[in-house]
Amino acid sequence: MKYIVGIDEVGRGPLAGPVTVCVVACEENLYKKLKRDSRLPKAGQDSKKLSPEYREKFAKVLKEIKISHAVVHVSHKTIDAKGISFSVRKAIAQGLKKLNLNPKQCDVRLDGSLKAPVEFAKQKTIIKGDEKEKIISWASILAKVSRDHLMTRFGRKFPQYGFETHKGYGTLYHRKAVVKHGISAIHRKSFLSSFLFVLPQK
Repeated sequence: MKYIVGIDEVGRGPLAGPVTVCVVACEENLYKKLKRDSRLPKAGQDSKKLSPEYREKFAKVLKEIKISHAVVHVSHKTIDAKGISFSVRKAIAQGLKKLNLNPKQCDVRLDGSLKAPVEFAKQKTIIKGDEKEKIISWASILAKVSRDHLMTRFGRKFPQYGFETHKGYGTLYHRKAVVKHGISAIHRKSFLSSFLFVLPQK
């Protein structure tokens, strides 16, 4: 049996929180059918082009049809210690391992500059793949929804930063909150090094 696998990540650039990868796997014939399913987003509708409400709607449909997927969050601690590229590679490898996929049965399609482990010989990196390949778009949506939920929970834990609104990205509000309150327990210290002031730890 041959599987089409789509992989995307979200949260590469924020100042706080994890980077998140989703791996979606679909048997080849089923994928051909699902690409025509009107309940799922049209071509070109990746997570960035959808409103939060539509992302939630499509994520719910993907879960209801029980499409095989794995979401992996790699923490700010690993990002600070090992770097963002290492963290994304780690998340991809863990996601593939969670789905227990046989590399010889997989046709892997990845967004942007992402790469799967070398044992997945048949893999293709697609620029703007989340717009061009539906299975990558689905991975993008599931990753974004999962990370947004996590950052909303962090927003309740650290209310002074507004994580539920900006999801850790470096908005003006967020940067002002860091200046006022210092670094939270989930901030990426390595991403804050460009600030021209010393940020107190809290």
